[in-house]
Amino acid sequence: MTSENPSPLAARLDGLLFFPVTPFGPDGGLDLDAFRAHVRNGVDAGAAAVFACCGTGEFHALTPDEFHACVAAAVAEAAGRVPVVAGAGYGTALAIQYARLAEDAGADGLLAMPPYLVAADQEGLLRHYTALAAATSLDVIVYQRDNAVLTPATAVELARADGIIGLKDGIGDIDLMQRIVSTVRREVPEREFLYFNGLPTAELTGPAYRGIGVTLYSSAVFCFAPDIALAFHRALGTGDDTTVNRLLDGFFVPLVELRNQGRGYAVSLVKAGVRLSGLDVGEVRPPLSEPDAAHVKQLAALIERGRALLAEGAPAGDGAGA
Repeated sequence: MTSENPSPLAARLDGLLFFPVTPFGPDGGLDLDAFRAHVRNGVDAGAAAVFACCGTGEFHALTPDEFHACVAAAVAEAAGRVPVVAGAGYGTALAIQYARLAEDAGADGLLAMPPYLVAADQEGLLRHYTALAAATSLDVIVYQRDNAVLTPATAVELARADGIIGLKDGIGDIDLMQRIVSTVRREVPEREFLYFNGLPTAELTGPAYRGIGVTLYSSAVFCFAPDIALAFHRALGTGDDTTVNRLLDGFFVPLVELRNQGRGYAVSLVKAGVRLSGLDVGEVRPPLSEPDAAHVKQLAALIERGRALLAEGAPAGDGAGA
């Protein structure tokens, strides 16, 4: 993969990335009909890619059969309009099994989440991700967070590895990311390596990441308010600082403050937001818990506030926020 001949997946990742939740029914079982509707709604709304069964999709809580069913359903609903990337995690052997399930289900790529539990050194992380990439024909994006934090030197080796096309950052250390971007650019100039802002509410740090050349990001808000998410993405991309700041100050910063009031809210509050949008996706599975009812009420008010901000900034007669 060179800059002149990027991977098929890398060439298609251009826009706002959609990480759907995984719906469960009243009995706690997988609700594939609701999942299909959720994915379909997201693609129709303008998602650039579907990242199925990842962190927001409660990968940790899915059985292999449920994982395969969800990825296959996402592929069917995307119908080639946008790529589908599936999560893969745990230790190396299990990550490879999930990779092969994703490949069988028709996915276009993998998001490699941190290895389960262990705090590995850089050599071990490198061996883990390169073994995963070597075991599948799918392109791999490495998710840096928690117990999987990379040095610039390790990032260089990943960029040189066949099948690894990018790095998603869930740490939020801009200094580290700048050093990674600069070192990979200097040491592996022939490779097009992608970078993603993968923080829980990526819009909050979008301007900072854009300053170091990281323009791709995943939007949890897109799950339940795609109009707000897309308006922000458009404003950020076009340099409309007035709209960016209006939405940051009036919607995204308060949302992060609300999200920070409960453990697991990066998933459970998003799922509550999808329910508020009118699609019953059920509750989160243990060990996550449902958000406090008062916090869900605050989320509903925030969504209304975000849409009011869109209308406030829309030209007369544009109809934004309707």
